[in-house]
Amino acid sequence: MAKKLPLNKIIQGNCIEKMNKLPEKSVDLVFADPPYNMQLNDPLLRPNLSEVDAVNDDWDQFKSYQAYDQFTRDWLTACRRVLKDNGTLWVIGTYHNIHRVGVILQDMGFWTLNEVTWVKTNPMPNFRGVRFTNATETLLWVQKKKGAKYTFNYHAMKGMNGDKQMRSDWRLPTCVGPERIRLNGKKAHSTQKPESLLYRVINSSSKVGDIILDPFFGSGTTGAVAKKLHRNWIGIEMESKYIKVAQNRIDSIKQEKIDSEVLTTPEPRNLPRVPFGRLVEENLLKPGEKLLFNQDKKRQALVLADGKLKYKGKRGSIHNLAKEIADGPANGWEVWYYFDAQLGSLNKIDLLRNTIRQKEQQQITI
Repeated sequence: MAKKLPLNKIIQGNCIEKMNKLPEKSVDLVFADPPYNMQLNDPLLRPNLSEVDAVNDDWDQFKSYQAYDQFTRDWLTACRRVLKDNGTLWVIGTYHNIHRVGVILQDMGFWTLNEVTWVKTNPMPNFRGVRFTNATETLLWVQKKKGAKYTFNYHAMKGMNGDKQMRSDWRLPTCVGPERIRLNGKKAHSTQKPESLLYRVINSSSKVGDIILDPFFGSGTTGAVAKKLHRNWIGIEMESKYIKVAQNRIDSIKQEKIDSEVLTTPEPRNLPRVPFGRLVEENLLKPGEKLLFNQDKKRQALVLADGKLKYKGKRGSIHNLAKEIADGPANGWEVWYYFDAQLGSLNKIDLLRNTIRQKEQQQITI
């Protein structure tokens, strides 16, 4: 009998042991915020001699680099087992640990997709003034199996970046203000990550309904954002005090029923392929009809019965002729226009392609 996944629940215990009890190849995405092994031996003081609430927790202490490396191999091995073959993994760290984690990832066969730099807009200053302010953290995004088809919502990220391709340097603030969870005036968790960071991670590399695993759940940022974006999540955490904080946080989020269209950005590369000839077959365009290149009446092409175009005596596809006219890369679906008699306007032929896709989708759902 197949094991049942504990969806949308926090599991208490050692993440390595608990992951090894989960079904193999059952998780779509892993986000890991492991101990950084920051090796802070002395209190960190401000110029006024007040103590900084820094990361000096017992769970961040390791006897040696070798001990930390073995711990890293063990939890990554457990992650690899539960991750689907087309799944991906994100791990965040600083200069204290991320280079060691990166080598181990490569040694284990993970394939690096991106190295993302989180540029903190409000970093903690270097109080001693002995080196540069540490204003960044690094996220490694890797896939389990090199060449497998993984999820990347390119157009969703582009839309969030003003319709420009999103870069791998993310300028985001640290977790401060009302978002920072405090108990009795003190941070509930020393390394709470901002929701904006997890929003990008989850929105870029998962789909609605996917299963996201966080083996170092902490204050529950992954679960909180996953719930808001209608993803399933599984959290693993050893400390009962953090589990209480995370559970209260997630329970306070009301998940509204909304159309999947609100949560999903269409990815053209994932849409069904529609040959231009289908537009002729479906009588959406007629042989002999004229198309205008970028609405220019002086550059007209003739629609042919075989799904080709004829322009200045040359026959070719919508793409080849568009490239020739533009003298460079051109997407035929975006540059050829037809006249819609009912609307009395010129429209991109891509509108007709979408008409066919919608028709096919309706047939599937009926």
